[in-house]
Amino acid sequence: MDPRWATLRRVAGVVDTVAEWSGRVFAWLIIPLVVSLTYEVLARYAFNAPTIWAYDLSYMLYGAHFMLGAGYTLLKGGHIRTDIFYQNWSPRTQGKVDALLYLLLFFPGMIFFFWMGFQEGTHSLLIGERSDASPWRPILWPLKLCIPVAALLLLIQGVSELIKSSHMALRGRPL
Repeated sequence: MDPRWATLRRVAGVVDTVAEWSGRVFAWLIIPLVVSLTYEVLARYAFNAPTIWAYDLSYMLYGAHFMLGAGYTLLKGGHIRTDIFYQNWSPRTQGKVDALLYLLLFFPGMIFFFWMGFQEGTHSLLIGERSDASPWRPILWPLKLCIPVAALLLLIQGVSELIKSSHMALRGRPL
């Protein structure tokens, strides 16, 4: 194998390891989500004592779980793709289309998503923003800072996917 591709394979492997690791770590957010929702249901229906915090905690944990798992989902090929055309293309054509779309759409979109999410998250942190959705009024900056973290994880995984699709486009086989 060409030494340049060997180096790029190692880079893609490291990036894929980061996505795999982060996906496994963020998957654990489901545990406090289930516990809080179970507690709320028991408190509300068994003891007629609903909580003021369960709604806020559930949308925050679910939002963080959903957003922070996006890089892992990209690694596993779980994002939506229009396969009606894609499946009939040759591996080289698939690689060319993927590489082109990563360059023209994915990276500019994720960079914008990161930048705007970072601005919103830091602004929320600086002003001590709180939710108005319930009387509990939890702070919002941890949830809002999940957006640039998720975008960064997607950008990093996008580099690996671009390397793999470029190899597919040029060589006609997986890296």
